[in-house]
Amino acid sequence: MGFAVRKLTRADIPQLRELNLLFGDAFSDWETYSSAPPADAYLGDLLAEPHIIVLVALVEAQVTGGLVAYELRKFERRRSEIYLYDLAVAEPFRRRGIASALLQQLCALAAERGASSVFVQADYADQPAIALYTKFGAREAVLHFDVKPARP
Repeated sequence: MGFAVRKLTRADIPQLRELNLLFGDAFSDWETYSSAPPADAYLGDLLAEPHIIVLVALVEAQVTGGLVAYELRKFERRRSEIYLYDLAVAEPFRRRGIASALLQQLCALAAERGASSVFVQADYADQPAIALYTKFGAREAVLHFDVKPARP
């Protein structure tokens, strides 16, 4: 069974909601992805933002995978980088090239935009993600910190 990859637009709020449910399931994080869904107007505004990229893989109009990425414009040079924030494929559709196709489409969009790179984080325990990202780029050893916002 084939699939198609496409970029979501303001009119695709139902597909974005499907993708959020898929993320909640794939990441075992229903609290983050399902407990407080935003209003349609909010999601439509996000999908209209040029620096937000949401791609989905569709099999017969069903969202079977997707990614969310953010274009980050840089100050040190006139360029940008694309940060791949979330990527997942529903369990029954894995091992069919969907994740690779999503990442290839993101890289093509990055090239069209003149981005200098696409970067992504992976957990050490997530071997399928590490294998996927290794096919596309070089691995770097970095530390990640979550800093809580607070007023002084």
